[in-house]
Amino acid sequence: MNTKRFYIITMGCQMNVYDSEQMERLLAPMGYVPASRPEEASIILMNTCAIREKPEHKVYSHLGRLARLKRKRPGLIIAVGGCVAQQQGKRLIKRAPHVDIVFGPSAVGRLPAMVKQVENRRIHVVDVDGAAVAEPPEIKPSLLHDKRATAFVTIMSGCDNFCAYCVVPYVRGREASRQPAGILEEIKNLVETGVREVTLLGQNVNSYGKKNGHGVDFVQLLEKVNAVEGLRRIRFTTSHPKDLSERLIGAFARVEKLASHIHLPVQCGSDRILKRMNRGYTKGAYQKKVDALRAVRPDIGITSDIIVGFPGEQRKDFEETLDLVKSVQFDNLFAFKYSDRPDVPASTYRRKVDEQEKCERLAAVLETQSRITRHKYRSLIGSYQEVLVEGLSKKGDGQLTGHTPCNKIVNFLHDRADMGHMVPVKIVEAFSHSLLGECKGRRQERVPKKGGELHAA
Repeated sequence: MNTKRFYIITMGCQMNVYDSEQMERLLAPMGYVPASRPEEASIILMNTCAIREKPEHKVYSHLGRLARLKRKRPGLIIAVGGCVAQQQGKRLIKRAPHVDIVFGPSAVGRLPAMVKQVENRRIHVVDVDGAAVAEPPEIKPSLLHDKRATAFVTIMSGCDNFCAYCVVPYVRGREASRQPAGILEEIKNLVETGVREVTLLGQNVNSYGKKNGHGVDFVQLLEKVNAVEGLRRIRFTTSHPKDLSERLIGAFARVEKLASHIHLPVQCGSDRILKRMNRGYTKGAYQKKVDALRAVRPDIGITSDIIVGFPGEQRKDFEETLDLVKSVQFDNLFAFKYSDRPDVPASTYRRKVDEQEKCERLAAVLETQSRITRHKYRSLIGSYQEVLVEGLSKKGDGQLTGHTPCNKIVNFLHDRADMGHMVPVKIVEAFSHSLLGECKGRRQERVPKKGGELHAA
């Protein structure tokens, strides 16, 4: 009997990574095991993202390649999930008839039934019911085929903010929080498998519990997660600045296992454009919250998102964004050119910014941030950082890799540290996107690599 294998292509955000893990857990009881490449798979699942234009283009590029594979193996099942599937629905099958299953983010729990329909009847299945399903499938994490030190845990789905540029409320539905008991049970199960750090996920985690009447808000949830035995570190993403409360800021000083890092998307530094984006805060209010975070946790790492070229953004608006980047001194930034998404208010806004101008503004933001990041990384040389060992470094040569509490990657050598251990690492070198460390009693020679970087030998 031939082994049934699955291959998952995950695009976009951390929410999609989590959803892909749920798909893996759901397929395991059906006898499916992971394939190392698409050519070996009985079913290929593409978990898509529609937040920006480029990932959507990648979907159809991938589907073009999969069409050739399907012609060679007609029994292959191709499933497309995620936000692009939610948006396109039956239109996706019309454009790519070799696709068997189309399902939205809220339909992940119904994946086994969809797969069985295709296996038994060889029909097209489309499930884009937008009803939010806050609780994931109740399947033990032990069914995951890979062991790791870190894991994502979704605590809520959807969003009620309706930022003018964002498709999330339209493809993932309105805000819905999971029951705290289910979240804690999932985290405890993960800890049993060796996980030592969890990242709590939501489109706006700050709003957890406000609508559902669970009797637990986000700060209280953090306190409950902090009490889980065996867990060493907690992270969360993403936070909306308008909902970053004084209590949550204070949690960075009180909650022992809460890592000293926050991702706090600002998007723009112009009050006029922030209002046009429907973000609900001003540049000054954002700066005050950053100052408050640093007051309670001086070592906190702060990262953010920036959108350049939003409709109507003038040069003076962009200069205000650059001023904010310089003022806040982010540890890192994710910056993007604005692109119209279907069905969102901003797609109808006039005074679109020229593409060349958007490219120039993006380059200016990235260059400004690059200088700040280099300085931030170099300032850590000579310091000791507690690093969670997450596995082998991609750089090879037996190096291990992990993150500092403020979320910076460190590569280092250690004879006795296994995955999941916390080890003190002295930072000896800083690069553009990572740090090189050495452990007490372990000498590391720095050997030139391609591109002028150095690594441990």
